[in-house]
Formats: sequence, C-alpha cells, structure tokens
Amino acid sequence: MRGGRRTSAPIAGGTTYASAEESRASLARVIDRIANALNISHSQAQLILTAAWIVGLGLLRAVILAIVKRRITDTGVWYRTRKTLTYTITLIGMVVIASLWLESSGFATYIGFLTAGLAIALSDVLKNLAGWLFIVTRRPFRLGERVEIDGHKGDVVDIRAFRFTLFEIETDRVRAEQPTGRLLHVPNGLVFTEPVANYTEGFHYIWLEVPVLVTFESDWEAVEQILLEIIQELSPDRSEMMAAAELRATADLYRIGITTLDPIVYLTVRDSGVLLTARLVVEANRTRVIEQETWKQFLRAIKGRPDIELAYPTIRTHLRGPIELRDPSA
Repeated sequence: MRGGRRTSAPIAGGTTYASAEESRASLARVIDRIANALNISHSQAQLILTAAWIVGLGLLRAVILAIVKRRITDTGVWYRTRKTLTYTITLIGMVVIASLWLESSGFATYIGFLTAGLAIALSDVLKNLAGWLFIVTRRPFRLGERVEIDGHKGDVVDIRAFRFTLFEIETDRVRAEQPTGRLLHVPNGLVFTEPVANYTEGFHYIWLEVPVLVTFESDWEAVEQILLEIIQELSPDRSEMMAAAELRATADLYRIGITTLDPIVYLTVRDSGVLLTARLVVEANRTRVIEQETWKQFLRAIKGRPDIELAYPTIRTHLRGPIELRDPSA
C-alpha cells in the first residue's frame, strides 16, 4: 500500500455468479409476464414455456438436418451427423428445462423425491441408459461390426440411448451366418449381463473348418493333399493379415498370440471312415462363400477317381458258411 491508496483484486468467479443470477432473474420475469398475459398460474406458465422450448428445439433439429442432408452423400457421415446433432440438442434442452423448473427450492425438493422413486421404478430403463454410455465410451462394438449376444447374431446397424439394432444373420430357418432380413432391437443393458462376442474387433477374420469324411478304403493322403491345395488358394494373404495395424493393437491390448494363420488339414478317425478337417482363416462375412467354394473344388477334384469315396453311416453284415435256401426257385 502506497500513498494511502488501497486497492482490491476482483473476486474470481464473481462475474460468472452475477451472470447466473441475472439469467435466473430474467427467466423468472419472462415466466411472470407469460402468467400475467394469459392470466394463469406460475406453474402453468412454466409448462407452456417448457412445451414451447421442446417444440422449438424439434423444429430447429428438423431444419438443420434438412439443410445438412443436401450436402452429405455418405451414409456413414450422415448417420454420425444426425446422431451428434440429436444428442447435442437433447442436452441443451435438458439443461434449459432443468434451469426453468429448478428455480424454486420447493420444486427442487419435490423433484428429488420424484427422481428417487423413478430410479427404483425405471431401473431397467436406467440400466439401458448406462449400457449406452458403456457402449459409446468403452466400445465393445461399433457400427457395422458383427456381434453375438444372448444367442442372437447380427451386424450392428444402429446404436441408440436405450437399445441397439442388429441385422440378424442366422436362425433356425437360415443357416451358415446368412442374413435373415430381420432387425433385432436389443436392450443396451444386456452388455452388463450377457457375454458379447465381437467377430470383427481388431482382427477382421475368423477360423473356418470344413470337415470331409471318406471311407477307410479311400486314399486319405490324396484327399489331404487336395484339401490343402484348395484352402491354400482360398486363404487370404498371411502377410497382409499380420501387417494390419488393428491386429497388432488388439494383440497388445488383450495379449493374444496369433501365430497359426496358415491353412492346415487335421485328420482323425470316425465310425464310418476317416475324417479330414480343413481349417483356414476367412473374412467374418464370407464364411458361407468360402465353404461353398471349398466343396465345389473338392468335388471336382475327386470326380472320376475310384480311389476316393465319400463316407456315410453304413451297416455291414458278414456271413460265414453256405446259406441254405428252402425254396429252390428263390
């Protein structure tokens, strides 16, 4: 302090606090004006203002989407833009409506009790909302990825606040992981209670096995060589798979040792013959195509070969000694 003059530093946050108070006072005056103009109570004016705000935000969203849609041709970009805009407007609306109704401490207390009751009554809804937060933050799956949850398989085509949608790929009517044409709406809360199998996270390939059963009399070594040549031709390039950055990141994150990417044929014996199982890596959405092509090439390769015969369950009866026929004419 010099020359008897005393100065004081501005209080941090004072301007913000004053602005909040002024905004609250302005909002209260608007509500009072609406109540006086329409000759209604304060609470009724709050309801009208809330409804007007919701309608206004809905119209604003529709206008923005109509303008943006003309400039976006990519469906993925359009989907993300629409979701981002919807979440942003919803958040703004919730903040404004909360400030509109929580200006009264008595109403705030009532809201507290009401919220506690709703938390108990709507536990499943809140669990689905928590599941949505888990999905968008932890990313157990993303749009376009193939997953299996609670016995249902499909490609993720939509993610919303309370459920996500799968484009179903297999039922009792449709096999081999082919699309069924149905959409499955799955509650988000299931990610906390059911295992989620992701077909394409990090590594966009899965292992496919094609079993071939031949008779004991067949040349199984020739069958093994034929199958090995076929699956080596159909398998993706190993260097490309190992060079994928997603694969390396996934292996580091989950400590996965992926070393057996080369196609191979395993051999075992069954009651009806020798079983040779061709095992190879394929893209997750091409399992049926690769299996069909494997069988086509194999059937063409053994066509006209008497030393290779496909096996099936049979019964063999061995008789010893001469057989007497009571009716000579037989």
